[in-house]
Amino acid sequence: MPTRPLKTPCPCGRPAELADCCGRYLAGVPAPDAESLMRSRYTAFTLADEAYLLATWHPDKRPAGLDLAGQPAPKWLGLKVVRHAVLDGDHAIVEFVARYKLGGRAFRQHETSKFVKLAGDWYYFDGIDTDG
Repeated sequence: MPTRPLKTPCPCGRPAELADCCGRYLAGVPAPDAESLMRSRYTAFTLADEAYLLATWHPDKRPAGLDLAGQPAPKWLGLKVVRHAVLDGDHAIVEFVARYKLGGRAFRQHETSKFVKLAGDWYYFDGIDTDG
């Protein structure tokens, strides 16, 4: 009996396979809204996909690079979207909590992120640490 390929759940927390969820955005399909972009960026962090993260960062705020290959790498544990608010046709915010482990210690990143739509595509603009 042939074995079926294992299905990979999407790291973003939606009940879908990676290929059917954030994987399509990482492959080049534009995210339809700010929440989908934020979830795909979280997934990119879990996969250390620096190119996608930089490509989806607003050009006015984009860093020259990220050091995702640096050691030790965090182990991403989960994502919870607290709220997604569309401010107008070109601006939205997404509040989220991302949990991860680094060096055996557990951490959480609670952020309210701003997103801007340029020429029809959503971009991460910046974020505010909601915990402090």
